[in-house]
Amino acid sequence: MYLAMNRFRIKRGFETEFETLWRERESRLDHLEGFLSFDLLRGATDEQSTLYASHTVWASQDAFDAWTRSSAFRDAHRGAGDHGDMFLDHPDFEGFDQVEGTSMRVSPVSLDAEPLHAKLGSASYRALTV
Repeated sequence: MYLAMNRFRIKRGFETEFETLWRERESRLDHLEGFLSFDLLRGATDEQSTLYASHTVWASQDAFDAWTRSSAFRDAHRGAGDHGDMFLDHPDFEGFDQVEGTSMRVSPVSLDAEPLHAKLGSASYRALTV
């Protein structure tokens, strides 16, 4: 597994515009061999900026590298310089290979999901948790 991450420092007041660009952009990542997931994360805010990280998870670094050489990559980054006024500085790229034997996963739970005890009823839920 390979994780590719870009860190962005977005000037205060441009956060909504930055997030909207990511929400509304056309992405073809889900059609690429080796692509596993994408997330945009919001971090801490200081006097000047808010920290964001975009990260994609790939089956391998080779799969990521193939994407960076593709027309889909060029299309995804077309016009990226048009919004330079919102960036405090240039994005920082970091790439990581998985350390074998160290991963742990749990199934994601929707924060909006109805609680299990409400679906099953109190008696059934108690029977599961005893």
